[in-house]
Amino acid sequence: MGSNILIKRKLLGVVLGSLLLAGGVQAQTYTLGITQIVEHPSLDASRQGALDELAERGYKEGDNLEVDFQNAQGNTAIAAQIARKFAGQNPDVVLAISTPSAQSAAAALRDTPIVFTAVTDPLAAKLVNDMQNPGGNITGVIDAPPLEQQLELIQEMFPDAKRLGVIYNPGEANSVSQIETLKQLTKEMDMQLVEASASRTSEVMGAARSLAGRADAIYVPVDNTVVSALEGVIKVGYDADIPVFTGDNASVERGALAALGFSYYDMGRQTGELIAKVLEGEKAGSLPVGTVEKLELMLNQNAADAIGYELPEALKERAVKIIE
Repeated sequence: MGSNILIKRKLLGVVLGSLLLAGGVQAQTYTLGITQIVEHPSLDASRQGALDELAERGYKEGDNLEVDFQNAQGNTAIAAQIARKFAGQNPDVVLAISTPSAQSAAAALRDTPIVFTAVTDPLAAKLVNDMQNPGGNITGVIDAPPLEQQLELIQEMFPDAKRLGVIYNPGEANSVSQIETLKQLTKEMDMQLVEASASRTSEVMGAARSLAGRADAIYVPVDNTVVSALEGVIKVGYDADIPVFTGDNASVERGALAALGFSYYDMGRQTGELIAKVLEGEKAGSLPVGTVEKLELMLNQNAADAIGYELPEALKERAVKIIE
């Protein structure tokens, strides 16, 4: 009799388990650690995109997904502390947003899977050895800007602009990589690159002011330090009638004149796909590093008015969005 009862209980457990799975309910709770170098609209959008993608795939925060979000407030030392904290907690996956956060995570976490996003050049940052086969415990999605197309946009809008000012943090590996590419591209396009560095957000406005009178246009690359203090660059541009272009579209809504880039939210959704695959058992190091290929043109009418520039109708027709 006892054995029959035991068998019935086991059968009942199997049936209930099947019903739970059929209803989309997962008995296991997963843990996701998120380390982000600083909060600004682009990085925040990528984080939200990843969480939305995970929720759509059945991994919902507050239900079967525990999320521990940590902000390094622009400080690499804090980023290292966060990484060491996650090493002690051993979450199922760590999402590292930005190059400094990914580098800190890679240094501290040897076994925990890491998925990075908003990293421009993972090879230069020594995060991976191969984009198709990252190896180890890491993969992710890059935000390498289409620098050549962006420079072509600047030349299309301002044919007489020969001196291109650029502000960047020399301590960010992704920024240094972009500067090296910009040096080559501007040379090929008969432009002069005028550099200004800012190691902290408090130095960004001063760097921008140093470009007044030396640059015909300012380009803000995908640089977390500069983007965090973008309003200072915008103000200098408005005051000196210098157009400000950016490497990310979210910055156009904050006052930049134009950008030809991609949606960081979409990049986050793509990152969420990789995280889901890792949660489902795939090894991070076996998943190819992803790239965002869809480019969108965004323009800011208010910025154009501020510097006395008339947006060409042809550009307006190509833009996916014009900030009024």
